Amino acid sequence: MVDRLRKQMKTIRVVAAVIRDGDKIFATARGYGEYKGKWEFPGGKIEEGETSQQALIREIREELTAEIEVGDLITTIEYDYPEFHLSMDCFWTRVTSGKLELKEAEACRWLALDELDEVDWLPADKMLIDVIKQIMIGM
Repeated sequence: MVDRLRKQMKTIRVVAAVIRDGDKIFATARGYGEYKGKWEFPGGKIEEGETSQQALIREIREELTAEIEVGDLITTIEYDYPEFHLSMDCFWTRVTSGKLELKEAEACRWLALDELDEVDWLPADKMLIDVIKQIMIGM
């Protein structure tokens, strides 16, 4: 039943950057739309002809003016919002040049592992937080 409903929903493919600096992770608060003020990992839609990694590099350059190196895929989150199905490829990343300057988000924070629950995450990003905690606790 769920698979049949998912086929009827529009699927949006996006990427998310889990930007690390030591034991801290960068998060942004959405600056627009229905979920304004909710926290998420920076990233965005994959354009036609782009790989997930290319999309992530472009999105971070556009949203935060920094250059990043894309590392390993953490996971792909599949989440059904009321209006669409989200498929989100999530990667470890690090800043290689420039500074993280907010172009679209309304706020940002560097969060340590024990601070990850202090912000109000978007539902799909909350699923990613659970995966990140498991990975980082195991490190």
